[in-house]
Parts: sequence; C-alpha cells; structure tokens
Amino acid sequence: MKKLVVLGAGTAGTMVVNRLRRLLPSDEWRITVVDRDETHYYQPGFLFIPFCIYGCEDVIRPKRDFIPAGVELVMSSIDTLDPSTKTVHLANGVHLEYDLLVIATGANIAPGQTEGLTGIGWRDTAFDFYTFEGAKALAKRLRHWEGGRLVVNVVEMPIKCPVAPLEFLFLADWFFQEQGLRDKVELEFVTPLDGAFTKPRASAILGDILRRKGIKVVPEFNTGSVDGERRILRSWDEREVPYDLLVSIPTNMGADWVVRSGIGNELAFVPTDKHTLLAKDLPDVFVVGDATDVPASKAGSVAHFEVDVLADNLMRHIEGLPAKPAFDGHANCFIESGFGKGILIDFNYDVEPLPGKFPLPGGGPFSLLEETRMNHWGKMMFRWMYWNILLKGQELPLPARMSMSGKWHK
Repeated sequence: MKKLVVLGAGTAGTMVVNRLRRLLPSDEWRITVVDRDETHYYQPGFLFIPFCIYGCEDVIRPKRDFIPAGVELVMSSIDTLDPSTKTVHLANGVHLEYDLLVIATGANIAPGQTEGLTGIGWRDTAFDFYTFEGAKALAKRLRHWEGGRLVVNVVEMPIKCPVAPLEFLFLADWFFQEQGLRDKVELEFVTPLDGAFTKPRASAILGDILRRKGIKVVPEFNTGSVDGERRILRSWDEREVPYDLLVSIPTNMGADWVVRSGIGNELAFVPTDKHTLLAKDLPDVFVVGDATDVPASKAGSVAHFEVDVLADNLMRHIEGLPAKPAFDGHANCFIESGFGKGILIDFNYDVEPLPGKFPLPGGGPFSLLEETRMNHWGKMMFRWMYWNILLKGQELPLPARMSMSGKWHK
C-alpha cells in the first residue's frame, strides 16, 4: 500500500481527503489525516459571534463527521517533518512514513508577537475575534459596553480573510446604531496598508463605504507595541492611537511544527509554487490553504479553488506527469456591510475585482462591487454550503480559474 498523509483536518485538509478518497483506489492507497483538535470550527462565523448574529452552536461540529470512510484520522500534535526520510514525527510518539504528503495545517494568530498585546487588558479592553474563545469574550464585552473609541487594528499582513476587519467595522456601525449608541462610539481602522484593502479598485470602494459610515482610517500604521495600561497603540515610528476598546487582528503565522522542521519562511508559511501548489524545496509534498506562502487571500474560497488544482496535479504526479500551472490565485469573497446588505468581490493574482454579475453573466444573481441585499443572503447561505458541500469535497459549478465572463471595466 502506498501512503498519502495529510497534515491538518481543517477546511483545506478536510476537502482534500474527501476529494482524494474518491480519486485514489482504496486497495492501492492508504490515506491518513492528522489533527490535534476534535472540533471543526466554521471560522467565517467567528465574525458574527460578537454581534450575537451567530451563537456558538452555529460554528462548531465534530471533525470526525466530515472525514470519509476509508480515511484514518490520527489525533495528535505534529512534532517535526523529516523530508530526507519522508517521515512525519508526531507528539504522541508515532512516526508516519509517506509516499505523498499534503500540508494543510493553516494559519493561527500569534498575539505574543506584538509587545504588550497579551499583557494588561488582554480579553478585557483588548480582544481578537479570529479565535473561538476571542470571539466569545468580545461578545460578552460588547453586551455591556457603553461607548468610547473602538479601534480595529491589523498588526501586519498577510492575514486570514483580509476583508474580515472591514466587515467587523461595518457590523459594529450597524450594531451600535441598533443599540442606540452610535453617537457615543468612535470607530477607527488602523492598518499597515495604504488604504482599506490590498487591491486598489476594491480599496477605493470599500474606503468610500467606511467614510460614509463615519469610520476613520489610519493607513500605513506598522504596529510596534500596545500599552494596555494607558490604552495606547504605538507604531514602530512612534505614532500613537489611543483606544477604549481594541479589536486586534494579530500577526498570523503558520504552524509551530513548520518552525521546528525548518521548512517555512519568517512567518512559518511553507514556500509553495503559486501555480502548481507543489512545495518548492520538499519532494513529493503539496501545500494547500492558509499554510502556503502564495500571494493569494487566505480564505475558504481560495482553499476550495486550490483543492481543485491540487487534486488534478497530485494524480498527475502519481502518473509521472508534470504538474499543471493551473492555479491563478482565484478568490471570491462576500463582504457583509451591515443593515442586511453585502458586497461581492472576485479576483485573482493578476486581475483586480471588477464590477459585473456573478456567477451568470448578466443574470447574477449576485452583483460584483455593489452593495446589495442579495449579496448579504449569499454570505448567509455560505454557512450551509460550507457544512454540506464544501467540506465534503463536492465540486461546485464554479471553475477554479477566475472567469472574465459577466465582468466589465469602468
């Protein structure tokens, strides 16, 4: 039996094992997936917990419910990878040899990388919402908050779901208006970028929405430290932003075992060919999802499009064929903008978000770069699709490569 080992049973890893179990003959290939946590989290749902739109039960399921029959699930942390012997060493003492390896251990926040962030005030006046515990703690805090300056700070890029900080601000504007507190709340977005988003056209549109909602943007702010006692955010060039409540998107990093194995970049993301998804310096290894260093958004839709390419290239690899440079960085993101409306963007490595209709040219039903109620419902419907279609590795009627059909230039 040949051995395929998948590291990580999060979004990307679960899609991979479901897809490959159907493609690889079960009498020839043994598939093993490794993860340390029994619970699967619907991470896009963390955004909604602080505003009581989702409850905890909406974002958690047992991981075992999504692992297909014929795939072995090993519950353990990973110690190290030894590419020279093609062996994964687990924290529980087990050693897994592989013929092919897929790395899908994702990205995690590293608040300890920012001086002072986890000190005085952590989970009291300074919070994150990129973790389940952080989102729950922030929900509890917001229920009794009476106003002041709320600062949303992105420490550094890249981060998971680059639009999520903007969505938080849009929802906060709506939430505080519903609570009758909006005139008592200052909302401020402090970012290392030169605008609201990484892509100029989308940045201009999203920045305009921020202005219309009375949300201040502080650009090119490279966070150096947090003074929790004085409630001050400080940049490396000594600029200061005071806050009453800080919502931090801390440094995002790859898994600790990547660091121990010496196979990652400075943020522990694995160097990956951005078109084939083969690891650059590791033979017989593919990388997918947030674990890669490819310059695409770290988002669930990207992982889905990557899995389409990875599955094809892994089968070609087995047959001794060269991998196809088929992944174009395709990302598709619904942006919740509050008051029952949303925005949709669709882009890749080379093409910025453009206006138009999606997925049917002229018919939509979703509008690109427009704030509509239908886009809001697209965002809300995605949770059902995630649990019932995407995680199970089912193919959607959407190509992995971005289509220009239905888009137009203005």
